[in-house]
Formats: sequence, C-alpha cells, structure tokens
Amino acid sequence: MELLDLLSHPIWAVSTVLLAVVVRLQRRARWDPRTWDLRLTGKVAIVTGANTGIGKQIALDFARRGARVILACRSESRGAAAVDEIKKETGNSDVHLRLVDLSSLDSVRAFAKKIIEEEKAIHILVNNAAVSDLIKQSAPARIVTVSSANHKNGKVDFSHFHGENLVHRMDRVYNHTKLHNIICTNELARRLKETGVTANSVHPGVVMTEVLRYYPLWLRCIFNSIGFFFFKTPDEGAVSSIYCAVAEELEGITGKYFDSDCSLTLPAPLARDSALAVKDFEICERLTSKL
Repeated sequence: MELLDLLSHPIWAVSTVLLAVVVRLQRRARWDPRTWDLRLTGKVAIVTGANTGIGKQIALDFARRGARVILACRSESRGAAAVDEIKKETGNSDVHLRLVDLSSLDSVRAFAKKIIEEEKAIHILVNNAAVSDLIKQSAPARIVTVSSANHKNGKVDFSHFHGENLVHRMDRVYNHTKLHNIICTNELARRLKETGVTANSVHPGVVMTEVLRYYPLWLRCIFNSIGFFFFKTPDEGAVSSIYCAVAEELEGITGKYFDSDCSLTLPAPLARDSALAVKDFEICERLTSKL
C-alpha cells in the first residue's frame, strides 16, 4: 500500500510533466529557421511529396521566404489542398501544384519535361534529381535528399534493383533505399563539382507523419502513443532540410550528410565508399534508361 501511495503522490505527476517538457525541448535542432530571415524572392524551389508531413513544412517555409514554390505531388486533391493552405498561411500566391508519380519513370520524365518547358530556372530541389540539367543552368543552386539514420541498417545488393532477394519485413527495404539515397547523392555531388550546384543528404529525425499509414494498426498505436514525448512534429522534422537548402554557411558545401539537429556527421561506411557510389549511380542510370 505504501508503494501505491508513493506512486499516487502529486510529485510523480509534476515529474512526468517536467520530463516531457525536457524531452520535447531536446528534440529541437540547434538551428531555428524561424530566426533566419533569409529571403528567397526570385528563386524557384521544387519540393516532392509536399502535400503532407515534412515536405509540406519545407514548402511552407520556402513560401514564407517569398520563393516561387512548386509542390510535386501524386494526389491532385491533396496537393491542391496543400497549395491553398500554404497560400493562405503565407500570403504568397506564387505556389503551384505539378503532378508526378515517383514510382513511374514515365511520370517522372513527363514532370521533368513540363518543368523544363515552364521554368527558366530551379534554385532549390528537395528530393528530386530528375531536372538536374536545368538546375545547373540556375547555379548557384542546391539539391537536398531526405534520407534517414536508418540507412546504417541498409545493405547494398544490386539484385534488389531487379526485385530479387528482398525481405519485405518491417523497414528493411526502406533502410536499403535510404542508404542508396546517400550513396547516389554523394556521387551526384561529385559529378556536379565546379558547376555551382551542391547536393547533400539529411536525416530529418523520427517524425510523426503519415509514413506509417501502411503499417499494422498495433504498430501505429504504439508509435503514436510515445510519439508525443519523443518524436518530432513535421515542422521540427523539416528543419534539417530547410537548413541545407537556405543556410548561408553551407554555400559551396556538397556531398555531405547532416543529422536532424543540422550538424554535419559521417554516414555509414558504405555511404562513404566512392567506388561503390560510381557503380551504384551507373547501374541506376542504365536501369532507368531502359524503363
């Protein structure tokens, strides 16, 4: 009974609240985009998957800074809703929706063709390298790839590109993909050297987004229950990507990997293998040219 009395004491409630506040404060990055008044007037920014979550928050930040923002989304209805919301919140009417299904290379090519026809320049590209020819003409420009710390659990097996030897359990395929994100971004950075275009990868942190909507209900319940205390909001998760896209101190920095607190950190050894990066990139080029 004494133990129950102790546990029911108000001090436990106070301690829990204090712990929650401390944990939430520690989630924030050292760099706060809201204190950075850099304007992007006259700049064109493309953000993929921008109708929800991190992508939407990144697009919102760019719009606040006065950029012409293009949301590259698969869903027309959700994308249009995001455009309307961003316009209303920022007062920036130069926000537009362009449809693209990133799982279809035909759709990606059609999207890239339309962008090249419509836009005179691209200064910021978040998570889409399909229009790198135009972005080189827009230098100085930046490419930001949203990866994940989970890339450290990924492996490189080129048979995966043919749908072979894949284990579709939990986040294994996701981990492999995020590793390839960094590898290919590093090789892209090497190929774009001296062009004035930089390419970097970021880890957004563990973020409360809709990414788990295809996971089992029990896992979503656990994730959502503890997420309030330990996981980032989409607004917080967007910070590292915004940092790589606009921070002045990163001018000329390329081929790097940034953690969710905006600090420069080393990715996994496989992600730093330059010979592997060349092979990975070349295989991807050959495969995509055939599709």
